Amino acid sequence: MKELLQQTYGMFFEQNLIDEIAQVATLKDFNEGDVLIDFGDYIKKMPLLISGAIKILREDFDEGELLLYFIEKGDTCAMTMACCIGDRKSEIKAIAETRGQVVMIPVKFMEEWLGKYKSWRNYVFNSYNNRLKEMLSAIDNLAFMNMEERLVSYLSEKSKINATSEIKNTHQEIAYDLNTSRVVISRLLKALENQGKIKLHRATIEILKD
Repeated sequence: MKELLQQTYGMFFEQNLIDEIAQVATLKDFNEGDVLIDFGDYIKKMPLLISGAIKILREDFDEGELLLYFIEKGDTCAMTMACCIGDRKSEIKAIAETRGQVVMIPVKFMEEWLGKYKSWRNYVFNSYNNRLKEMLSAIDNLAFMNMEERLVSYLSEKSKINATSEIKNTHQEIAYDLNTSRVVISRLLKALENQGKIKLHRATIEILKD
């Protein structure tokens, strides 16, 4: 585990901190679609993502779910940290976007290291700041973008996260992430294809270059 931590977090943490993380943390493998955190869970460990990508969703007032942001290699989830520190039930769901690995740190060490390591404080505060910006962006999308613009933004982000121009999600899965209906997504995807922005295949959506 120490070698993985060094490769992924060596730019953030000093060696003593990496050594401590390796002593107390656990390494967990996950597969695409795995639910890593669910609504209402008590979170006792903080995740550090070694590889892969995870999408973070929030439950809305109609008991649907809304995509907030993705976390990638080298990231952690600010809302998870908030629940850890406050010993509160989770208000988010974390679903694996791809297969990968995550290091899970018991919350008691997370708090201890805030006072012990400057690099850990900086990492935690920067993570809060980055996730806050992403949540504000998600709010802006809801408030100011129409559904077609939100769909284009979603496809672009999925393409970046997965490092491919081919999106393998079904129309229903996309509708679920954007909290709308499959019929609406299918209609908008067809419109984007007519505009030359994407190409619809039997099992994939191909994003075309401008």
